[in-house]
Amino acid sequence: MRNINTILFDLDGTLLSIDMKAFEDIYYSHLAKSFSTLMPPEKFMPLLSGAVKTMVQNTEEKTNETVFLEAMVKEVGENLPLFQAQFTHFYQTGFSRLKEAVHKNEAIHEALATLKDKGYTLAIATNPLFPKEAIDQRIAWAGLKKEDFAHISYFEESHYCKPNLAYYKEILTKLQKHPEECMMVGNDALEDLVSGQLGIKTYLITDHLLNRYDVPIEADAKGNYQDFLSFAKTLPPVAPQ
Repeated sequence: MRNINTILFDLDGTLLSIDMKAFEDIYYSHLAKSFSTLMPPEKFMPLLSGAVKTMVQNTEEKTNETVFLEAMVKEVGENLPLFQAQFTHFYQTGFSRLKEAVHKNEAIHEALATLKDKGYTLAIATNPLFPKEAIDQRIAWAGLKKEDFAHISYFEESHYCKPNLAYYKEILTKLQKHPEECMMVGNDALEDLVSGQLGIKTYLITDHLLNRYDVPIEADAKGNYQDFLSFAKTLPPVAPQ
């Protein structure tokens, strides 16, 4: 039997304490406004939603970025470079407004420091629907350092999305870990807890619990941020390999 030595963390609602409804309201409002010179919101939002849905449902070994752009080009054709440039501009200039929905979270910081001191490998297993620029900004909003994590899921590099089990298998391959060595910590009853089907232990963060599809909650452990800090303190140091 292998002991757990690696902790995978979701980002939004887990490492980043954020009100997801407020986040989504601000995000879609500002994004639609940003693209209004290229396409009216009533057309742009269904276009974006369709491209994201295609990306989430993809099972081919293509990067999420490739799948997203292929879906976009079917709708905007030769104007794709204009849309790409506008996405880049938005994430570099307008995305930071979403920081308004972020709350300070000392407990998760202390938990991470505790796990790091004990020798655990840490990874950010966020659903890679956003480009690197946006993910790195959210990591910074959480007050975290990228170098503390052995892996971060990026839109440009990942080939699958949650809740596809291939998403988790890809992370395990990159980290060179077996499922039994890992625990997934997240706040989404479907997207994060599905990892348990591979043999990964799961911890459900309840502060920003999401259960959009009303699935049965099957987690090895659950609790709020303070509970998770207490849990991290009970874990044994990782044995030298």
